[in-house]
Amino acid sequence: MVLEQAIRVIIITAISFISAMALTPLWLRLLRKFGFGKQIRTSEEAPVYSSLHSKKEGTPTGGGVIVWGTVLTLAIIFWIFGALFGGFWKDYNFIDRAQTYLPLAAMVIAALIGFADDWMGALKIGGGKGGGIKVRHKLVMYAIISAIGAWWFYYKLGFDTLSIPFFGSVVIGWWYIPIFMFVIIATAFSANETDGLDGLLGGVALFAFVALTAVAFVLGRFELAAFCGALIGSLLAFLWFNIFPAKFFMGDTGSMALGITLGVVAMLTDTTLLLPIFAIIMVIESLSVIIQLTSKKIRKGKKIFLSTPIHHHFEAIGWPESQITMRFWIISAICSSLALVIFFVSRAL
Repeated sequence: MVLEQAIRVIIITAISFISAMALTPLWLRLLRKFGFGKQIRTSEEAPVYSSLHSKKEGTPTGGGVIVWGTVLTLAIIFWIFGALFGGFWKDYNFIDRAQTYLPLAAMVIAALIGFADDWMGALKIGGGKGGGIKVRHKLVMYAIISAIGAWWFYYKLGFDTLSIPFFGSVVIGWWYIPIFMFVIIATAFSANETDGLDGLLGGVALFAFVALTAVAFVLGRFELAAFCGALIGSLLAFLWFNIFPAKFFMGDTGSMALGITLGVVAMLTDTTLLLPIFAIIMVIESLSVIIQLTSKKIRKGKKIFLSTPIHHHFEAIGWPESQITMRFWIISAICSSLALVIFFVSRAL
């Protein structure tokens, strides 16, 4: 049974990778055809960022559609064909009410919001800097998504505990709702902050999802593990084209989908307190922004970093973009492995 499920996850990951690799050139051509290009903020708005990235203006954005679009397409195909023909299609269908309804729904809703933001940014319309959806409007949208998710987890699925490594599960009652909302909103914005260099968020998210796939599998949540496997396969294909120099950018449609999905999977596997280690780079990126804004407010405009999120600071002091990405990937790999060790040791005690 376990071996069969392991093979199933591997095969779904492979199918997702092959499918995404085949679809990416077609999507890239569409992005170029319709002029769906990245707009870089002006030197007046962000002088350091503009000086570092002005040459990237016009690069196609919205590549994140490859990631979530592949997962959604495979989920629908396996589900429909499974109902019609059974056999292989039914065995590999990973749509499940308890395990994958919410991550799939949250991923798609966040992706569509992000795609609207990318589209508005490309056309330079909307209230955000350089076009797009205003941050406060995104916050409201994420709050609504997270509130619905919290309601589903607490009232429909009966989640009301928080697992503390080495101490066990603690019943937290209705506090589960605000904690769930905080995790979802935080991961959404943290992923968005991390998506600033070629291949950076894709690699960071890949390590986190690989670790969470292992967690889901060990917990016997095989449908969730298969869902994560599909996500990993499409992420690998996306990274094939997104590593430096990127042929296209992920865009908000990818970063928002990945961030929210990461938070939902962490809540489903009750690894909330390990999530900051699984996604350590996202935490660091967000903290750098918070520290910078706080410093500018309290110290009358004085900055701690040359530019934030922190990957731009390292660019500004002379680190090559690919070097920053690789070093952040290494940190992600180490910390994801560490979180897995904590998870397994905690279960063994």
